[in-house]
Amino acid sequence: MGTWGPAIKSNDTSSDIYADFFDLYNEGQEPADISKKLIQENKDLINNPDDSNNFWFVLALALWETKSLDQETYQKVKSIIESRQDLEVWRELDADESEVKKRKIALDKFLDKISSEKPIAKARKKKKVKDPIFEKGTCLTFKLENGNYGGAVVLAADHKTGYGYNLIVSTRLNQPNRPVKKDYEKSKVLVASFGNWKNEPQVTWYIPDRFKKEYSDLFEVVDKIQVDKDYTPNGTEIKASFSAGWHHIIEPVNSQLEYEKDKGETISFPLTDLTKKRKWWKF
Repeated sequence: MGTWGPAIKSNDTSSDIYADFFDLYNEGQEPADISKKLIQENKDLINNPDDSNNFWFVLALALWETKSLDQETYQKVKSIIESRQDLEVWRELDADESEVKKRKIALDKFLDKISSEKPIAKARKKKKVKDPIFEKGTCLTFKLENGNYGGAVVLAADHKTGYGYNLIVSTRLNQPNRPVKKDYEKSKVLVASFGNWKNEPQVTWYIPDRFKKEYSDLFEVVDKIQVDKDYTPNGTEIKASFSAGWHHIIEPVNSQLEYEKDKGETISFPLTDLTKKRKWWKF
């Protein structure tokens, strides 16, 4: 149990359960159904003396906020608080008496709050739909540490999940002149072998959240190429990680080129293996 304060939601367990509850609530599920689901899926927490109380407290809070607090859950929480059982858990976890006192005050206030019905249920929030930054097939260029131009290609634009992912592959483009469409069509995929990388193609799903504020100045759109293959964030079409750091498109290129000054050019394969409808490259 990671705890950072005496309040009901000031620990890892409560924070996670609260978030899970309202993710489902905002999707339109009924509070009573959510409660049953969370109880069923969190038996380990419920059976853990260090986490059990936090689970019931935050579940009661979420149900109260949605005007759905049932008597069984209320009585369970009331019994835990009035018996001072939770304070003993805190003592067993080596909390000092000043912290135990603060916890007691927080629990008493919490019980008082949920003992009266909330006037208005918490409103459901609409899921914010994010759009991908780039469309499928977009060719990007950027400056490398050696002064040359590098390049990357957008293999997919996610318009279905609401998260707005872009699947982007870094290429081996490394040239003094700004690349054009045919350069991308003839390019090879950057396969990282520097450091701890073991011949791994640099293909990553990027989320749009921080792009405009932090990374947009790093990239320039050149053109678009045809990408016949379809990739999905939850699919198995390709092995790819997820990242919010768009600079990771560029950094592996710089590191690989530096590594190859001594080792010579290492293994790679044509970009067309990822854009045309063929089998995924196997080493």
